[in-house]
Amino acid sequence: MNPRLRGGLFAGGTAAGFGVAAAAASVMLYRQTVPRPNGVNKSILKEFADETKFEEYKVRMKPLMDWVNAQKMKEVFITSQDHLRLHAFYLPAKNPCGKLVLLHHGYSSNAMDNGTHVKFFHDLGYEVFLLDLRAHGKSEGNYVGFGILDRYDTLDWVNYVRKRFGDAIRIVLHGTSMGGATVLMALGLETIQNNVSAVIADCAYTSPAEIFSDVMRYHYHVPVTEPVIRLTSRYSKAAAGYAFSDYSTTKALEHNEIPVLLIHGTEDKFVPVWMSQKNYDACHSRKKLLLVEHAGHGSSIFENMELYQKTELEFLNDVFQEQ
Repeated sequence: MNPRLRGGLFAGGTAAGFGVAAAAASVMLYRQTVPRPNGVNKSILKEFADETKFEEYKVRMKPLMDWVNAQKMKEVFITSQDHLRLHAFYLPAKNPCGKLVLLHHGYSSNAMDNGTHVKFFHDLGYEVFLLDLRAHGKSEGNYVGFGILDRYDTLDWVNYVRKRFGDAIRIVLHGTSMGGATVLMALGLETIQNNVSAVIADCAYTSPAEIFSDVMRYHYHVPVTEPVIRLTSRYSKAAAGYAFSDYSTTKALEHNEIPVLLIHGTEDKFVPVWMSQKNYDACHSRKKLLLVEHAGHGSSIFENMELYQKTELEFLNDVFQEQ
């Protein structure tokens, strides 16, 4: 056989094989991420903490969660811009201070998984809303928004609480992981800029494209991720209406004027610390970055609650003293 022909056939076969592999990986990634999740994602749960720490966290947090579960929360439903019924639990302030927090959970989680933050804000006199993001908990939706769609839902909640509590209420957005990315992406919306006082984002990624690429490379050992992400993004666009690169936290932060507190665990193996650093660098408003030693993904508050809440309190006090 002609050597050039043999080489061409080999290259063509290799390319075809790679194409098949990329397509298979894309289908797998899509099925595991974009459709509505059925329970907590085990891959993320493994990155939360090792088994010993996880058991320590559960024991340490039990009294706090018992308190949260004993509260008489009200259920609230609103309709999103794309006609989904969105749900939240609402804990009214006992001693109102004129402030309100919207708590955003992470991927495959639900509203009550933000319970660890409730007592902190409630004790400060905040009206507390624990949101179920679209396609999670009691909120409708067949597809996860990964912040790109959810930022508009955050806007809907801001509009709702502004109408319910009036112009004097001070609004804080708080989010963890996907919820953190959501509250940062929401900063790109003008109405958010005009109605929110502060944002706290814990272990937020920068965009679906970058986090999925990182996950494929370091967790699934896929050496070339771009074709996989591109194909998966097309599936997402066709089904859910958005591509993974349609928006990012860094884009939203380019012209942001709202104070931002970023928090990240130094041992986070799911959303790498460099993403919070990238968000910090992109933000030109008042900002602070807290890195919590020995904390895994989403576990900074469990690893060092005293430091976590002290930083939050100082940040918020500074923000409201200047407004």
